[in-house]
Amino acid sequence: MNYETLLYEHDANVVTLTYNRPDQHNAVDRTMNAELHHAWERFRDDDDAFVLVITGAGETTFCAGWDLQDAANLSEIGDYDAFRVSLYNSPGECGYTRKADIFKPVIAAVNGYAFAAGLETALLADIRIAAENAEFGALERRWNIVGGDGMTVRLPLVVGFAKAMELVITGRRIDVEEAYRIGLVNDIVPRGGALKRALELAHEIAALPQGAIRSDKESIMRGVGRTLEERLRIEAEMVISMFMRRDPHTLGAAAFKAGNLTPEWPHHGL
Repeated sequence: MNYETLLYEHDANVVTLTYNRPDQHNAVDRTMNAELHHAWERFRDDDDAFVLVITGAGETTFCAGWDLQDAANLSEIGDYDAFRVSLYNSPGECGYTRKADIFKPVIAAVNGYAFAAGLETALLADIRIAAENAEFGALERRWNIVGGDGMTVRLPLVVGFAKAMELVITGRRIDVEEAYRIGLVNDIVPRGGALKRALELAHEIAALPQGAIRSDKESIMRGVGRTLEERLRIEAEMVISMFMRRDPHTLGAAAFKAGNLTPEWPHHGL
């Protein structure tokens, strides 16, 4: 499928998803949002897609947020109930980063500005590689717009409660060095190098057997906000599930026992 506002490229077992509205600073309008819903589900459901890399077209902007010219037309949606249905149950206005059922690895190659919905998109990733010119911020503050794509949920998990409150309340921009210090960014690379490094890492991850990676990611995600006992129970459930499927998890243990440190997997996606 071809998209109007996105580039979806599949190389081996790695998918690169590019926000492709450079003239609008890769801002998300309703067309892009609907396409993002489809693209995320396409990646999730593709057995040959192991790792997703997200980036923005050009070298200056990852994603500048929601297209406010498009957002100004939200009154077309109608009453509160209609908006609620649009937000939660359909590929309508915002909400594409509400996906919580993608347990495959996701890497953000932040090539420039990541503001508002752009920051929320970066937060959806498991690993964030940022170019030295990248900046981050909840800039929707100045327009009296709330964080509608996971800002108030994921930001505290990534940078901690106090720093998240500061960034959300003040709406100030932070440079890549500060983003690295507070744990928002995993690695800093030269300008123009974020996608290259992210793809290198993605292919390294894709070369590994995927079953245990997805199981552990799911365990972490499902455990957020739960008690220690509940989190340990979830982890145990995932371990039991892996072994009961008789999948490469057990083959790996058998290979190690036999002294084979480089086993060949029947299908890396398992």
